[in-house]
Amino acid sequence: MKKKLYIETYGCQMNVADSEVVASILTEKGFRITSDINSASLILVNTCSIRENAEQRIWNRLKAISHIKRKNRELVVGLIGCMAERLKEKVLETEQLVDMVVGPDAYRDLPRLVDEAASGHKAVNILLSREETYADISPVRTVSNGISAFVSIMRGCNNMCSYCVVPYVRGAERSRNPGSIITEVKDLVAAGYREVTLLGQNVDSYSWNDQNSKTGFHQLLEQVALISPLLRVRFSTSHPKDMSDDLLLTMSRYDNICKHIHLPAQSGSSRILKLMNRGYTREWYIEKIKAIRDILPGCAISTDMIAGFCTETDEDHKASLSLMEWAGFDFAYMFKYSERPGTRASRKLNDNVPDEIKTQRLNEIIALQNKLSAKSKREDTGRVFEVLIEGVSKRSPDFLSGRTSQNKIAVFPKKNIKPGDYVRVKIEKCTSATLIGTVIDN
Repeated sequence: MKKKLYIETYGCQMNVADSEVVASILTEKGFRITSDINSASLILVNTCSIRENAEQRIWNRLKAISHIKRKNRELVVGLIGCMAERLKEKVLETEQLVDMVVGPDAYRDLPRLVDEAASGHKAVNILLSREETYADISPVRTVSNGISAFVSIMRGCNNMCSYCVVPYVRGAERSRNPGSIITEVKDLVAAGYREVTLLGQNVDSYSWNDQNSKTGFHQLLEQVALISPLLRVRFSTSHPKDMSDDLLLTMSRYDNICKHIHLPAQSGSSRILKLMNRGYTREWYIEKIKAIRDILPGCAISTDMIAGFCTETDEDHKASLSLMEWAGFDFAYMFKYSERPGTRASRKLNDNVPDEIKTQRLNEIIALQNKLSAKSKREDTGRVFEVLIEGVSKRSPDFLSGRTSQNKIAVFPKKNIKPGDYVRVKIEKCTSATLIGTVIDN
């Protein structure tokens, strides 16, 4: 059988970047990437353990893939990523849905593990590392549009938020050599890419020390921005407690550093933030938003909000709503709290908010954010934005689509322009999700 690899990726941007590393490792060993799951000799499911509903989707997917395996006994199925590390015994032995389980720090071992699984043995490597960053591996851009790419600058997390499983499944924080990052970005620019997103669980804590100097995140960001004025630079995710004025000032100096910051609040209640071990108060977060508005006028700000965390009261919930209203977030990822086994919250705190109350509060958060997002887009009507064209609009082949520096999607009629071009677009109207405009002369 030909060596064909099919990868499904679930969860965050970090998982997308990891899948590209995995693809690079396996193509070096003779595998060819396929988009046809039925022709694959190796199926890998890259997983996320952050939310309970995300895990459930993956369980359902693995059961569906098992039907494919019944028709092809030589097929190897592997579970990789965060869920693999956390649920290795259940998925491998109890449910018997996969042949191979590989944690996020063990991808270099994949060729050996694949051979072991193909020979009929269960293959496992879930060891976490204090050094692994995959800095020397050039990712295969399997899901890229050829315009935008993800570049992982660090792995792991040291924050230990009480609700979060990431430090347990991805290990401690370690930063990647800045030289390898710069080389990767230069290679992307040479290949025609026009945008990179620097990724980390907490990019603000990026730190690299050598004998002569120390590189912090704001310095790395500047180095990347200087590679080419035609390269847009984004980053995700920032932790509020680590976002510095140095970073904001660096963003203000370079037009090609996108004016969008994802700054997860999680809650507007200082009491809940303390239980979450977030390391800041409501008042501190508000001051950080004020600093962004002062140093970067017009910068878009998005956030994460959790509804129904342990012991959350109506007053705590109202504090979250009032923070959202005050901040006027442009966009938000919103979830109801789901207890993750092994976290501090699962061991020490009482998940006592009934599910129907969590759902009600989440619906109120979503309804408010929909209003805030609509207001944000209405305020853009009549303005002109530089847009990087990413491709054809999903709704009409007669329109192109791209994003503003503020990370808002804009669509506009085709002209003599193409993906990868920068155009100036005057916004004429909007929907709840999209800016609609016309390209104007530069």
